[in-house]
Amino acid sequence: MARLLVVDDDAAFRESLVETLQSLGHEVHGASGGAEALRQVERHRYSAIFLDQRMPGMDGLQTLQALAARMARLPPVLVLTAYASGSGTIEAMRLGAFDHLTKPVSRAAVVEVLERALRSEADAGATAAAPAPPRDAQEDGELIGISEAMREVHKRIGMAAASDAPVLIEGETGTGKELVARALHRHSTRAAGPFVAVNCAAIPKELLESELFGHVKGAFTGAATERPGCFRAADGGVLLLDEIGDMAPEVQAKLLRALQEGEVTPLGSHRPVKVNVRVLAATHRDLAAAVREGRFREDLRYRLDVLHIVLPPLRERLADIVPLAEHFLRVAAAPQPAKRLSAGAARALLDHAWPGNVRELRNAMERCHALQRGPVVGAADLGLQPSPTPPDDPGHSHRTGSGDALPAAWLEGSLPQAIERLERQMLAHALAQAQGNRSLAARRLGIHRQLLYSKLTQYGIE
Repeated sequence: MARLLVVDDDAAFRESLVETLQSLGHEVHGASGGAEALRQVERHRYSAIFLDQRMPGMDGLQTLQALAARMARLPPVLVLTAYASGSGTIEAMRLGAFDHLTKPVSRAAVVEVLERALRSEADAGATAAAPAPPRDAQEDGELIGISEAMREVHKRIGMAAASDAPVLIEGETGTGKELVARALHRHSTRAAGPFVAVNCAAIPKELLESELFGHVKGAFTGAATERPGCFRAADGGVLLLDEIGDMAPEVQAKLLRALQEGEVTPLGSHRPVKVNVRVLAATHRDLAAAVREGRFREDLRYRLDVLHIVLPPLRERLADIVPLAEHFLRVAAAPQPAKRLSAGAARALLDHAWPGNVRELRNAMERCHALQRGPVVGAADLGLQPSPTPPDDPGHSHRTGSGDALPAAWLEGSLPQAIERLERQMLAHALAQAQGNRSLAARRLGIHRQLLYSKLTQYGIE
């Protein structure tokens, strides 16, 4: 039996969660807000804390900060929210949350996350980093998303932001690897320092060494002035080495030494210069394969791959496509009203394979904003080439994340009614295919199960 604390200003939800936890054999206390929670932890030692993120007065993140500051050892804190956003998840994980859950929370989800929390020993040294200023939920751009895959990325960013170790970011071209790096910088204690990005594939190997480490005047023909280089430019901040997999072997050796020693030696000089830089590396290549083929140093890969974040391709994030498209239309139109997607356009977006990932989607929406004169974007305005028809899906009227066909008639009509009808039918179809298994239905749709529960409640679907 464990002693647990539930902090939520919603009395009905709080009492329901307390009863659920008590039925599992635990001693459970309740608190209606952050201030009361702080008083409770002074009187009792808790094995885990369920903490609502949105509360009047002291909100969940402020409470989490205060708990971390007051307690010698922060127990697993499970942050709950009915309004999930990328920046909220990142901040919660950065401040030391064990997990970030979306309301409503099923009994099965409570059992699963609580078992993990109570099993965990990793929280022994958990501390909260200095708070970052509050930010708009849309600020992360392409990183916004409601799919379970992107929720996991947000959590990884939050946990990595609390560290100062190197991070390797992997993902296909156009998935937003630099945006992940910028989010890591923005949510870290180095946020006030510089962020410098260098594309290792875009600079000839003869010049890349000078670009990274700098040179002194007269170091080579044409070196008329001294150049500090990217490492020194990023001192006190973050350096992103984009497309690290394309770096020449000669430069890899010098980069490894810079990472090991924390210093760089400019070309033409014998005096090393100390630097305080957090290095992030990004690549669309398989570095493990490159090591096996002798194209990348194994010791450098291990030095860079301390923390690892993998960005999923857009085709595996079906639930994010239409929200992202609408976001890009708003960005392109600001400060004017944004164009709207027709039901046919939404269907075309979902049917497209997106080989260029989020970058391709953003370009498509910017093109629609510039070329479509009316207020509504139709399927023909997107200019998308049809995706190849899978052999096992001859009709190919629409695909869910698992490849199931949906009737095209479901998307007839105009937004927002058509989108609501589409959501209802996709939910019902996924549940039918999963024989009522909600967790399986959520996986087939490519969304977090808590979002599925919320949508089922919203539409009154049994």
